[in-house]
Amino acid sequence: MTIVDDHDTETVTPTARQRRAARIAEAAGGGWALLLVKVVLLGLILALALYAGLVLSRTGQWVVAVIVVAVAALAVWIYFSRGRLPAKYLMPGLVFLFVFQVFAALYTGYVAFTNYGTGHNSDKDSAVNALMLSAQERVPDSPAYELTVLEQLGEFSFLVTAPDGDVAVGGTDRPLEQVDGAEMDGDKAVGLDGYTALSFGDIVANQSQIADMSVPISDDPNDGALRTPDGSRAYVYTSALEYDEAAGTMTDTRTGVVYSDIGTGAFTAADGTELTPGWKIVVGFDNFTRAFSEESIRAPFVSVLIWTFVFAFLSVFTCFALGLFLAIVFNDPRMKSKKYYRVLMILPYAFPGFLSALVWAGMMNQEFGFLNVVLFGGADIPWLTNEWLAKFSIILVNLWLGFPYMFLICTGALQSIPDDVQEAARVDGANAWQIFRSIKLPLLFVAVAPLLISSFAFNFNNFSLIYMLTGGGPRDVTAGVNVGATDILITMVYKVAFVGSTSDYGLASAFSIIIFILVATISVIAFRRTKALEDLN
Repeated sequence: MTIVDDHDTETVTPTARQRRAARIAEAAGGGWALLLVKVVLLGLILALALYAGLVLSRTGQWVVAVIVVAVAALAVWIYFSRGRLPAKYLMPGLVFLFVFQVFAALYTGYVAFTNYGTGHNSDKDSAVNALMLSAQERVPDSPAYELTVLEQLGEFSFLVTAPDGDVAVGGTDRPLEQVDGAEMDGDKAVGLDGYTALSFGDIVANQSQIADMSVPISDDPNDGALRTPDGSRAYVYTSALEYDEAAGTMTDTRTGVVYSDIGTGAFTAADGTELTPGWKIVVGFDNFTRAFSEESIRAPFVSVLIWTFVFAFLSVFTCFALGLFLAIVFNDPRMKSKKYYRVLMILPYAFPGFLSALVWAGMMNQEFGFLNVVLFGGADIPWLTNEWLAKFSIILVNLWLGFPYMFLICTGALQSIPDDVQEAARVDGANAWQIFRSIKLPLLFVAVAPLLISSFAFNFNNFSLIYMLTGGGPRDVTAGVNVGATDILITMVYKVAFVGSTSDYGLASAFSIIIFILVATISVIAFRRTKALEDLN
């Protein structure tokens, strides 16, 4: 560049370092291309947030909708502002932390104090509607309503023309509401602004969904609803159940039995019979009380709890013992070709654990597994179906999967112990066992104790090994919950929540909180002991 002064003229040529710095600054700025990408991505995020906010607001979840839109707006403001570099890096991590950790933990805690589960997964209004729909019958000689099926934002609605000429529109969750300005074809309404009328082909393509629709005639569920068998005419259906909102009762008009809302989340008759589905309510500590008071739940829970502690302890102990033994052997200077042996030792750790568990499950098959057919000459050993053999098999497979990790950790910890400390002990007359017990092992524990604690916590919740190898079986048929002899707490929680014909999310969440309290307590105590050990050394 040229600098012109009133007195002299001097030409200054940029150096190579200046040109390189200019190129780096230009690349960091990104120019218009980066700005365009930023605008597009943030525009998509904001659009998705607004759409999610609209959907959530339609379901009555206004607080969540406001939070979603506010977070999206905050992200746009941060990334379009100059500076605020730390916030730009922290924003994605904080969002994912809140969604996948904080929110999940808080929601699990909330569910633990409810009766949320099969038959109790919605609010009372939805339960009333479901009950009324389940008992609907067509009114004899009901008038036919001319029908046009409409679509808006992926949802179907009924545009009906009553026999008296009135036109109304409604949906599954929206009672009929009279409208003006509908497009008419003779005496039949065939269109409405903001909606798309379905053609005959569209009705045929969505026939099952349209046939299952039930559009309430009014806000009072006792007035009945309109349903259509063919998509061209709708008829009045009324329920054999009669709901009295003021009294909080549901009466079966066929039998005269009255079901009342007694605060348990379901309409209940005098003899204890409940109408399903019910609705979700807060039950306080009932789920925790059930876990410790009901014999059909307490007995298997205690059994699973004991086995969980035994499994976690034996898993850590056996893996650490074998890993330490191999580390000592391969750390001996007289050992030849150590690097090749070490590669072989870590191979089990290199494969995904759930795949290894599946391979071992096949090898331990009672009829055609490798162990029975090849190693034991066709013996019929129930490795995975006998309670005690299944537990032994789990410990054995976990040892195979876990010892390489402990081998690596112990190898590094042993190599970090100063040689002069060991040499001083030899000079004082200590033998190899005394050096190991009094010097190596205490110093080793200082390094690996936190890892042993984390390994205990991991095995306390080692879901994949148990589920892939035995599925928690063999099943305990006497238990009041779906549980087996080799289930640990986390697999029992999964089964209570997701396996079987019924799901009890409230009880499963209560078990999850119990697991959290146990692991947290053990970890705190163990870390304090580790700190004491470190101070001692």
